[in-house]
Amino acid sequence: MKNKAPAWYCARTKPKHEHIAAANVGKHLRLEVFHPRLQVERATIRGVRRIVEPLFPGYLFIRCVLADSANDIQFTDGISSLVSFGGKIPEVADSVIEELQECFVTEAPLLVQASLVPGEQVVVAEGSFAGMSAIVLRTMPARQRVQVMLEILGGNTLVEVNRSSLIGERSSVADWAPILAAPSLCKAGY
Repeated sequence: MKNKAPAWYCARTKPKHEHIAAANVGKHLRLEVFHPRLQVERATIRGVRRIVEPLFPGYLFIRCVLADSANDIQFTDGISSLVSFGGKIPEVADSVIEELQECFVTEAPLLVQASLVPGEQVVVAEGSFAGMSAIVLRTMPARQRVQVMLEILGGNTLVEVNRSSLIGERSSVADWAPILAAPSLCKAGY
């Protein structure tokens, strides 16, 4: 059997176990793992919080010689299986991983800054209006304030709130895909 060069493969993880699977593959199998993550804002009952989410929930990429490592990978804690189609485990092109790695140059999660634009639907996450939906009318960056339109007691009311108390409706990783697909934004550290 000839020795094949390592290639990238996609592994499916157990639900919410991406970080565990990545750590175990790296530590126990000593294989290169690519597990891109985002740090995004989320509205919680305690207000706006920054949380870390995988870019590809339920998946990670592993670089290996498949013939040597397939069984070990599939039995690693946190891994469900290697992704396969028609009984074959396809390679992920190096160019695809390299392009993603341009955005994720370190192991740290990529910070995604949400920019609010007039007309955008938001949720007030903290303060007197917590939990209420609003529409952005105007941003005031110098003061870190945003003017929003709230519906209060059946009427529309203009309110000025702290930028940090608002969360945009773009709250899933899929909503950030267009931003991440623009290479110039990745290099600029968007």
